[in-house]
Amino acid sequence: MNFIRFIFTKTFWIQVVIAALVTVLLCFAYLFWLDWYTNHDQKIQVPQLEKLSLIQVNKQLKELDLRCKIIDSASFNPSYKPKTVIEQDPIAGKFVKENRQIYIKLNASGYGKVTVPNLIYKTRRLAIPTLEALGFKIGQITYQPNIAENTVLEMRYKGNILESGTQLSKTATIDLVLADGNNPSAVTEEIMETNDNE
Repeated sequence: MNFIRFIFTKTFWIQVVIAALVTVLLCFAYLFWLDWYTNHDQKIQVPQLEKLSLIQVNKQLKELDLRCKIIDSASFNPSYKPKTVIEQDPIAGKFVKENRQIYIKLNASGYGKVTVPNLIYKTRRLAIPTLEALGFKIGQITYQPNIAENTVLEMRYKGNILESGTQLSKTATIDLVLADGNNPSAVTEEIMETNDNE
């Protein structure tokens, strides 16, 4: 009975109202603090970093209270200068919060080195796709007398004989010397006969 009587007293309802007000105020205070702590309304526009050097990137991001992290520096794109940004995440124009980390990819100094395979006496049909698959370009193709028609007799790079196992830059141009299918001794005999008849 005393409890039921207490529920209907003025003091009880005052305490309920005070408790409700305190709860609402605490909720608003927490939301305000959370908003301030997480920089909810702060927006920083990510700058265009592509084609910039790492020094330029660090300077720009520092002024905006942003940070950068290199995630790759092995890819090479000939359209960009070496050691400049070729890709960024988030992209330019996006809005981020203070102290956000921007991920960048830097252009390598050049194409990586590739080992030249042993293709001597391999067929043209096998040799050319093998070299192209490794990233090499096929340059001049010449022929020499040899009975093994269309097989590789020599590989050359800038006029010099190229040994298998040599490392060249990807996209290097390799010249091929192929067999023309003629017997060298038969050609020599034919030349000698011609000279004798003269």
